Amino acid sequence: MAEIKEECGVFGIYDLDGGNVVPSIYYGLTALQHRGQESCGMAVSKTSGEIGNVQFHKDLGLVSEVFKKENLDKLEGDIGVGHVRYSTTGASVAENAQPLVLSYIKGTLALAHNGNLVNTKDLKWELIQTGAIFHTTTDSEVIAFHIAKERVHSKTVEEAILKTARKIKGAYGLVIMSPRKLIGVRDPYGLKPLCIGRRGNTYVLASESCALTSVGAEFVRDVEPGEIVTISQKGISSDRSLATEKHAHCVFEYIYFARLDSTMDGVKIYDARIRGGKSLAKSYPVEADLVTGVPESGIPAAKGFSEESGIPFGFAFYKNSYIGRTFIKPTQKERESSVHMKLSVLESVVKGKRIVLVDDSIVRGTTIKNLIRMLKEAGAVSVHVRICSPPFLHPCYFGTDVPSNDQLIASSNSTEEIRNLIGADSLGYMETDYLEGMAGGLPLCKACFDGKYPMQIPAELVEK
Repeated sequence: MAEIKEECGVFGIYDLDGGNVVPSIYYGLTALQHRGQESCGMAVSKTSGEIGNVQFHKDLGLVSEVFKKENLDKLEGDIGVGHVRYSTTGASVAENAQPLVLSYIKGTLALAHNGNLVNTKDLKWELIQTGAIFHTTTDSEVIAFHIAKERVHSKTVEEAILKTARKIKGAYGLVIMSPRKLIGVRDPYGLKPLCIGRRGNTYVLASESCALTSVGAEFVRDVEPGEIVTISQKGISSDRSLATEKHAHCVFEYIYFARLDSTMDGVKIYDARIRGGKSLAKSYPVEADLVTGVPESGIPAAKGFSEESGIPFGFAFYKNSYIGRTFIKPTQKERESSVHMKLSVLESVVKGKRIVLVDDSIVRGTTIKNLIRMLKEAGAVSVHVRICSPPFLHPCYFGTDVPSNDQLIASSNSTEEIRNLIGADSLGYMETDYLEGMAGGLPLCKACFDGKYPMQIPAELVEK
């Protein structure tokens, strides 16, 4: 239960036989709800109808809140894109909900974006100089306007997207709908995930494979880093012009972001978290009576810790599934009260026992401190905390909402000082060298832990 916000989730679908894709987008977004709970939306079109006739609906709230029957009944199309969001750039307001729908001289496009750019300032200035825009607030708008600008001088929308992708720098997983094409784009480092699925003659693009499963689609493959995939009536085509040898997959997909039943870049998320827990048990052994995890993301790692250490695994918390995730609460006071509403301790399980408490990360330390206190108030003799990530020491510029350094507890406190602050009897963090092994040997971006960013970060961002 990290105190960081999640990434966004994107979903796209094209039924080449002309079937209505609206229900599938709804279910796909529901499967991706864990990636963003602030807003959501979908845009659909009929490829056999009038070019540019895009229908869309988006608003603040969960998928089940934004899309009621009366909204869904008004939408129909055989091609569409969807999005679940938390705010990275731009305020959390309905106007910034995605997909972004844009009409321009050569048609329309709808764009859903997961990630963050690091050269937004330069990209905005280029648009302002050419008179394409006067003001934008989000990276997604900047990308869409650049595509529209390039489309005027390009033979195809793919060419315009490629020209735009050559200019943008940062992390992105894009799903773009043009009048008769569905296009997926993944950044050259593979920082953001994107995969392809198929259900008969229907093709799907999604942030995670769990969304494919939710609509009955078979996983085909991951979109490769730097790849542009186009789905049309001709089938699937691919452009790998942006591909590079250097990859840097976001480590937090494997620690926390991705859903437990997803597979990402060949790595099963459940297996990755089990391996993480086993590494913790090897690095920080302890005498204890019970290993437990903080629901939900800490549980598989706790299971791995138990398997490696031989200490029994058990559930120490009851989770109220009808309370929203704590990271979505905008103020510290709301976050703290939400923890108590969401989790309660099973006193009969922990009373009189030495507990190993496993979680995915510590950001500010507030949540884990409250949980330790709750366990001890319920009768736990001791609480030994094990964290499946190294200490947060640096901000993320790629779409993971890691707070500024003054809010990172590890930036100004040693491990022993953190242990004292949260009230743990011992504290052990995942060692950075074990992260690649946890993620099946994939090259990872670990910049939030070691400060080694895969690309140069502009000085104006670093100064913030």
